[in-house]
Amino acid sequence: MPKRALIEHRPWLMAAIIAAGAYYFLSDNPIGGIWLMMLKGTGVALLAVYALRRAGGKDGNLLALALGLSACGDMLIEIEFLYGGTAFFLSHVAAIALYLRNPRGTPTGSQKAAGVALLLLTPVVSWLLSGDLQVGLYALALGGMAAAAWLSRFPRYRVGVGAVLFVISDLLIFSRMGPLDMQAIPDLLVWPIYFLGQFLIATGVVQTLRAERLATAWQR
Repeated sequence: MPKRALIEHRPWLMAAIIAAGAYYFLSDNPIGGIWLMMLKGTGVALLAVYALRRAGGKDGNLLALALGLSACGDMLIEIEFLYGGTAFFLSHVAAIALYLRNPRGTPTGSQKAAGVALLLLTPVVSWLLSGDLQVGLYALALGGMAAAAWLSRFPRYRVGVGAVLFVISDLLIFSRMGPLDMQAIPDLLVWPIYFLGQFLIATGVVQTLRAERLATAWQR
């Protein structure tokens, strides 16, 4: 991201990082209840505001929608796993719509193979880890989102990697549901991996859309 852009919009990004960090360190705090739930949703919600203000247009709105639905999922999952999963499912649908609107022109064979692997392996591994068919069905959207991100024209080593991190964080969550005992690893890693993934997605997409808008304005 250009230095000037980062400085101009640092309040939204820094506020998102601070909120996410605060939730991570306060997640076991007695404050609990609705305040902790709202704090959990604030980090990604601020990324959605950043995307809406910085990118704009149909693509920017789709990104903001995907992030906003994820923020809702972050909060609703504290009430009921099904509610949170539904919000995240809709978030993936919005993200898939964004990425399909912005395909990579000529993906290589290895890039296509990686996309197919993300699409097919994500639901299979999710089902094997959780032992839950509904989780496997949800993960079809999760894998579709990651595959579409990987094959989109957005920076692969920011947006694509961010989507893969999202998948990893969910797989760690699903590992809690099945026979695989990873002890405290999911508790330590799920949130930072998830938020880093969302941060990379938000900044990567916004950087691309903003740069193109400025280039078009300059040509005029």
